[in-house]
Amino acid sequence: MESKEQTRYSDKELEEFRLIIENKLEEARKQLDFYLQQLSEQTNSEDGKVRGLDDGTSSMVNEDTHNLANRQRKLIQHLENALLRIQNKVYGICRVTGKLISKERLRIVPHTTLSIHAKQNR
Repeated sequence: MESKEQTRYSDKELEEFRLIIENKLEEARKQLDFYLQQLSEQTNSEDGKVRGLDDGTSSMVNEDTHNLANRQRKLIQHLENALLRIQNKVYGICRVTGKLISKERLRIVPHTTLSIHAKQNR
């Protein structure tokens, strides 16, 4: 008997991944809100002037917070794209090899589009 290689995840498996991604998305959005709140507090002082212009440390913290916020925005976009792939039933397929990405990898990095093998060969 010939064993047929699985070419896509089942609807039940996709549902499991959808829940993982939605939880990560919720956390990522909360984290982004936190960073945006921090930025708002860092840049607004009582007299309406931007704080930290004469203080290099404040400017550095502000820049770091901006970078963290941008990373969260990218993560949110990647997670939203992963939800679209689930909707289109193409989630979990490596964009290089065309084979299924391991469930273990997807549980850890649910927005990935590369298998470990493809990632290591880049």
